[in-house]
Amino acid sequence: MGNYALAAGYVTLFWPEFVEYDGYILRKGFSEESLRGFESQPGNSRKSVEWVMNHLHVADVHCGDASGLAEDKIRILGRALREIYEAKLARQFPHSPCVVEFYEPETGGGLIDYQVSFWQARHESVSA
Repeated sequence: MGNYALAAGYVTLFWPEFVEYDGYILRKGFSEESLRGFESQPGNSRKSVEWVMNHLHVADVHCGDASGLAEDKIRILGRALREIYEAKLARQFPHSPCVVEFYEPETGGGLIDYQVSFWQARHESVSA
């Protein structure tokens, strides 16, 4: 079952808005306070800050509705989101290629551990 409100909500998930801010590429609507907080933590790099600011727990897609939640469905969604984000980021930021990761935990991980995130490739080996 579905409705137009759900469809509109899924657009923000399956074709999200990204913005450039202070040398980062972030999901639109980010908190500058959170960004500055992550930047100020010892040992963090621009890559790690982008990763944490942009991460999405696939199990949180339905905000607490865990009915039907299973590893096979999370893997399908996570892999599709990785490809969608790769395409969207490449289209929107051709001048700044990004690495998109779908983290799939080893055995023993919980469903909440499946995450999608991204960072700019130029931050791979550059510290903050």
